[in-house]
Amino acid sequence: MNEINGTVVENEVVINLSGRIDSNNAPSVEAEILQFIGPHRALPLVLDAAGLSYISSAGLRILLHLRKTHHDMRIVNVNSDVYEILDMTGFTQMIDVVKAYRQVSVEGCEEIGRGANGIIYRIDRDNVVKVYRNADALAEIQHEREVARLALVLGIPTAISYDVVKVGDTYGSVFELLNASSFSKILVDSPDKIDWCVNEFATMLKRIHNTLVPRGKLPDMRAKVLDWAQFVRGYLPAEAGDKLVALIEAVPYDDHMIHGDYHTKNLELQGDEVLIIDMDTLSVGHPIFELGCTYNSFIGFSEYDPETVLRFQGFDLQTSQTFWRKFLAAYLGTDDPDVLREVQDKARVVGYTRLIRRSIRRGGLDDPHEKAELDLWTKNLVALLDKVDTLEFLPNVLEIEADGANLPTVLDFIDRHLTTAGCSPKIKMQLSIAAEEIFVNIANYAYKPGRGLASVKVEVADDPLVVTITFMDNGNPFDPTQASDPDVSLTAEERDEGGLGIFMTKQMMDDVSYTYEGGKNILRLKKGVK
Repeated sequence: MNEINGTVVENEVVINLSGRIDSNNAPSVEAEILQFIGPHRALPLVLDAAGLSYISSAGLRILLHLRKTHHDMRIVNVNSDVYEILDMTGFTQMIDVVKAYRQVSVEGCEEIGRGANGIIYRIDRDNVVKVYRNADALAEIQHEREVARLALVLGIPTAISYDVVKVGDTYGSVFELLNASSFSKILVDSPDKIDWCVNEFATMLKRIHNTLVPRGKLPDMRAKVLDWAQFVRGYLPAEAGDKLVALIEAVPYDDHMIHGDYHTKNLELQGDEVLIIDMDTLSVGHPIFELGCTYNSFIGFSEYDPETVLRFQGFDLQTSQTFWRKFLAAYLGTDDPDVLREVQDKARVVGYTRLIRRSIRRGGLDDPHEKAELDLWTKNLVALLDKVDTLEFLPNVLEIEADGANLPTVLDFIDRHLTTAGCSPKIKMQLSIAAEEIFVNIANYAYKPGRGLASVKVEVADDPLVVTITFMDNGNPFDPTQASDPDVSLTAEERDEGGLGIFMTKQMMDDVSYTYEGGKNILRLKKGVK
């Protein structure tokens, strides 16, 4: 049996299809549809197929006839079987066809992640669902799926949504995360693993921040933070507000990846692989914008109410503060308290800006508890703006797979430090040549026939100005400084091909030293800049 009924909703003609459309009833079904849409012929046509269980070629001919007169026709809520018929016959290419979404309940499910735009629940042993706060989130879901695919292509380990579902009145994305545990859960269940979690957390973020993104593929985080600052400007003393906006404007464009909501609930351990999830905030920009948001997750949100982090992350404020301190040191590659304090202050400027804007937009000025938070964050931000004159900084450690294909990333990382240090073109060229020789040697031989990681650390010392580049790997012990120098006086016919790389390195550097400590090859290059 087939029943046709229609309505006009928000200037669209909506025809509800049900039952079967086959050779027996197709003529009457088409006649009923045409009769209803007659007075509304100029309006867009939507066929709601929620109740449609069967369609034959006779039914497809009806769709074709309707499509010829309504070029903007849509078919929605199509079940999987009917969608397969439409897809195999090419109708999904000529008509906007939207599949029906299966219903999923998260009642009683474990919450494993929470971000700005949604909450992630484990719905069974193998799968999780991200439930979006926005009830009309289909465009957000499509965006997140696209940027997650981009991240995966660029080498960032993440989970890709394989299904879209309805969860109550909103939508959700389903991901496969077999027996995965968030880093927050690991820290709660196994506090002794904090150093392991810190190392993996910092390593993943450095991997993200060292990933170059093709121009235009991701939004610019700087533009978003500038919007925050311009909003907050009106709630600060005039001088402080002007300086805040100027600090953000002075941060140059950066086409390296930023996650945008990086905290321990968004890092998952699946087997022995660490995955980053919740990718809808992916963007590009300077890492200070990331650190500001990460500071909030661990400390900023909880500075007035220490219970906030317990409710959000599952661990107490002391654990959170310890994690942040250890993470920042690991990310920056230094224990120098002055450096850590300086970068933390820059991160706090960004963090407080976001917190103040968020609270005011949510009515924080009218709630006594939230007003007290706002006053604290505003006081801290104004004090920081008195002493912070730039938000820029450079992490001085790069951890990357020892693969020759990664050489451009290594040289770009070193070049940014050399440019900041004010090195001359000649010094930059010499250091780049030496770094290329060493990294390519590690890539080709350190882990042969396997694969592994290499670390590159850049340090700049003042008075006198000296650059030190340190390479570390866990590969086969090898001291390149012991290699014999080639006889450069020989003719081309007499020479061997090898040995020139380390020879040039030793000639161009002021000092080249090697040690093997703790299972690591450690090679240091030193060069006076002036």
